[in-house]
Amino acid sequence: MAEPVERKAGAAEEEVVELCRELIAIDSSNYGDGSGPGEREAAEYTAAKLDEVGVEAQVFESAPKRTSLVARIEGEDPSRAPLLLHGHLDVVPADAADWTHDPFAGEIADGCVWGRGAVDMKDMDAMMLAVVRERMRTGRKPPRDIVLAFLADEEAGGSYGAQWLVDRHPELFADCSEAVSEVGGFSVTVEENRRLYLIETAEKGIAWMRLTARGTAGHGSMVNDDNAVTELAEAVARLGRHEFPIRLTKAVRTFLEEVCEEFGIPFDERDPEAALERLGPVAGMIGATLRNSVNPTVLSGGYKANVIPGTATAQVDGRFLPGMEEEYFAEIDRLLGPKVDREFIQYLPSVETEFSGGLVSAMGRALEEEDPGSKAVPYCMSGGTDAKSFQRLGIRNFGFAPLKLPPELNFSGMFHGVDERVPVDSLRFGARVLDRFIDLS
Repeated sequence: MAEPVERKAGAAEEEVVELCRELIAIDSSNYGDGSGPGEREAAEYTAAKLDEVGVEAQVFESAPKRTSLVARIEGEDPSRAPLLLHGHLDVVPADAADWTHDPFAGEIADGCVWGRGAVDMKDMDAMMLAVVRERMRTGRKPPRDIVLAFLADEEAGGSYGAQWLVDRHPELFADCSEAVSEVGGFSVTVEENRRLYLIETAEKGIAWMRLTARGTAGHGSMVNDDNAVTELAEAVARLGRHEFPIRLTKAVRTFLEEVCEEFGIPFDERDPEAALERLGPVAGMIGATLRNSVNPTVLSGGYKANVIPGTATAQVDGRFLPGMEEEYFAEIDRLLGPKVDREFIQYLPSVETEFSGGLVSAMGRALEEEDPGSKAVPYCMSGGTDAKSFQRLGIRNFGFAPLKLPPELNFSGMFHGVDERVPVDSLRFGARVLDRFIDLS
């Protein structure tokens, strides 16, 4: 393990803010239906920034304008398995009318960089770029090879990005043992000089489903006890009102135990939600990992008020905990009943790895060297990332986009939210920590 280099404020720390602003200013909105601008412009920008410091990237286009790029940086020890650092270039759409600042301007105001992607995840993209550019300029090799991937389509499940690359070009990542990406490494304040940094070691699985009920079509004036709309509406209502039982996975239990210890309160596994009250705004994100869930999102049926349709459809967003998939779908089918069929619009597995090993130690040490009041703890993410694709290659996945956040910032509310923003100081902190982490990894 390499010793960390003594650092002053370097080029990465200074450059990361401008890189983040410039990436945000490139509209790479992903509408999920192919109608957006795609990631090509953002990928070309990123490739050019790498090329400026002598890093040649391979560019892949899975469909028109759906662009990803992959690059490899040589390390000191070629016998070690490479580390994969990956980020996505697409963002969810934003309506400028709802925002305080233009979501695609990358403005700096109130000490923050504002815009769509500021936390999801052009901040981490900028950190990766800034750190790599400084290391290449100064000739500082990482301890082992680094594979960089900037990916398309994560916001719609990765079909045109990570999934496509893993299917078509697995050789790019096949020798990587571990990977680091988004939605982890951010701080939750315990007290003034004490912060927990949440490292993502698990993700819920994703099951976006289309439900179809079939019945007997007919005239709206007639009595009909085989009405597809009625059958569907009742099934959707059962799903929407159902509360799944609490199931504490290893990552969730460990996180809650750590929270209770830090706040000096007992951990009660019969009432784990009590611990969430101490977490502030992040409690909603953590609370969603205590149980499986399903939310109705789209309803469709019929075409005229006096015509009973033969079919009616709905869409639901299902999320299941690691190790709970079989139990989850058995319950979904029970709630739907025999007259409603389901099919997947998108299915992605859950992700889980141990909070142990050299990479975890490197994360904790890198954080401690920049923030002596830090403690790294594992957590399970309620959403999903491109880790779901890379785990198919046997790669261990972690969320580690380090940010030291002000306690009053509703960070979890920034994801896909209005007025998404990231503090300038947090970006600079993240660049310093990521640089240290690479040296320690």
